[in-house]
Amino acid sequence: MGINCVSNSELSSSLSFGICQRESENNNTLQLQERVPMATQEKQVMIVAIDESEHSMYALEWTLDHFFSPLAPNPLFKLVIVHAKPLATSVVGLAGPGAADVFPYVDADLKMIAARVVEKAKEFCQTKSVSDVTIQVIEGDARNVLCDAVEKHHASVLVVGSHGYGAIKRAVLGSVSDYCAHHAHCTVMIVKKPKIKH
Repeated sequence: MGINCVSNSELSSSLSFGICQRESENNNTLQLQERVPMATQEKQVMIVAIDESEHSMYALEWTLDHFFSPLAPNPLFKLVIVHAKPLATSVVGLAGPGAADVFPYVDADLKMIAARVVEKAKEFCQTKSVSDVTIQVIEGDARNVLCDAVEKHHASVLVVGSHGYGAIKRAVLGSVSDYCAHHAHCTVMIVKKPKIKH
């Protein structure tokens, strides 16, 4: 009986376990057996971007279902959830003489939205039995915040939801997913919520 072990670097850089191929002497069949996870290697990081939209929450739920299933007790990735809280100045813009009086109210509102988003993400994780998760709220433009988070955490994958904007709206507003796909130094997975057919 011959045993041929393939290390995870030979098989795929995204897997955190090795595969052993064992040829049976009796029937010359090939069996694949999973080896014990390599304890010396650190898990790769997957970042999921969230905001208050149903599209981003769908992307989080989809990611939890496909990569962090409770049936797989040792997920391949460490999960980091990031919410980019906009600056009050970016929301209000250059409004004139009374703008400074409005900033504290806008900022308080943005903090409340961020707290709701974080709570919803926590609920999703608890519902899916995912407990090893880091949730961060980082102030700034979502495009820059997400690309910086990828660098900071040395992430392998960034997951963003797609708002489904048309070409004109995307050109005017700018697309976070498009920006990240071109500027983040990792794999970017854009999760689009299926349209309901009538």
